Amino acid sequence: MKKEITLNVNGNVYRGEVDTHQTLSNVLRENLNLTGTKEGCGVGECGACTVIVEGRSINSCLVLAVDMDEREISTIEGLASKPGEIHDIQKAFMDQGAIQCGFCSPGMMMSTKALLDQEPNPTDTEIKKGLSGNLCRCTGYTKIFEAVKSLKAEEVK
Repeated sequence: MKKEITLNVNGNVYRGEVDTHQTLSNVLRENLNLTGTKEGCGVGECGACTVIVEGRSINSCLVLAVDMDEREISTIEGLASKPGEIHDIQKAFMDQGAIQCGFCSPGMMMSTKALLDQEPNPTDTEIKKGLSGNLCRCTGYTKIFEAVKSLKAEEVK
């Protein structure tokens, strides 16, 4: 069965029909060609598919696209304010060497964004909790943690 939905993704409105069983990650990747959102496990364990829905980070592999109708969604493609630029979070990950194979990076960055939006100056414990739903296959946790820790509230856009 198909249903007509409207998604507001990175400030752009998309309208179209989706199968009622399609996950948000599938619609982002397949229907909207926003392939920065990765799907690793498909069961909400790895965090590679993390996006922000109305200020809250979620595993997009666990929610149906039809349940996101009329909701505001942010993906890694919308992290920087202008095309061709990079966000301070992306710069911190690069500067700290926190990107290895890159598979987990979009989800880690979106979790970081959600964390910093809620707590601009997180403690070490809050950073660990904020990233706890994301797995890194390369075990680059120390550098990822340092990248998040390096971000200062007044510097994050």
